[in-house]
Amino acid sequence: MAALANKGSALVSTLMTQARPKFNVFLKYAKVELTPPTPADIPAIRNGIARIISGARTGAWKNLTVKEAWLNSLVTAEVFFWFYVGEVIGKRHLVGYKV
Repeated sequence: MAALANKGSALVSTLMTQARPKFNVFLKYAKVELTPPTPADIPAIRNGIARIISGARTGAWKNLTVKEAWLNSLVTAEVFFWFYVGEVIGKRHLVGYKV
């Protein structure tokens, strides 16, 4: 039993050693990407929305490369899925509301 405990302890130690660099990279990006917008970010958000609206009006979306269109589609899907996850969390149920 002691040998099993030693092997388990060594396995956990090795796992932590290997996972730490990847976890640190995750934390670095999470601090940047998952923070809510600050008041200083609002002008950039407004400019981005204005560019999207003007691009839709002028037809600039027709001149996208396949890669850009694919990335835009992935971002749209990500927003949709996060919205759906938020709805599920808010309802506390997968389908419909409990009345």
